[in-house]
Amino acid sequence: MALTGTFNKTLDGKRRLAIPKRIKEELVNKQFTQVYIAPGTETSLLLFSEKEFEQQAERLKEYSNNVPEAARYLRLYYSRAEKVEVDAQGRICIPERLANLASLESKQEVILIGVQDHAEIWSTERWETYLKDHGPRFDEMASQAFGQMPW
Repeated sequence: MALTGTFNKTLDGKRRLAIPKRIKEELVNKQFTQVYIAPGTETSLLLFSEKEFEQQAERLKEYSNNVPEAARYLRLYYSRAEKVEVDAQGRICIPERLANLASLESKQEVILIGVQDHAEIWSTERWETYLKDHGPRFDEMASQAFGQMPW
């Protein structure tokens, strides 16, 4: 099932983030109680289930084609990605270096969004700027990315 939605959350004093039930149900189960947090673009963080992280790894492998820039990207991506436990209350602790990368601080409001096969964590300020900058171009982006829409 595709991950969707926008959720306003607050990091607690230990940089823990409560994952909304709808998102958590897609990312974890009794067999897989860990998720991956990886660096995203535009200072966001990506949140993957174990299965989706492995599928992402396969996609990245296909696109790399021994291009030097791809090798540099993969080195930075994987060196920063981290597997974290989802606790009994459905929370994850964002590692300090990833929090710094995304300009996230303890007791800060953040936005968690569902994006098809993963979730993204954004500082509220950066997400609002992103929406302001790109939201008005939604139709234009759709036609450029996908051509004639089927609906």
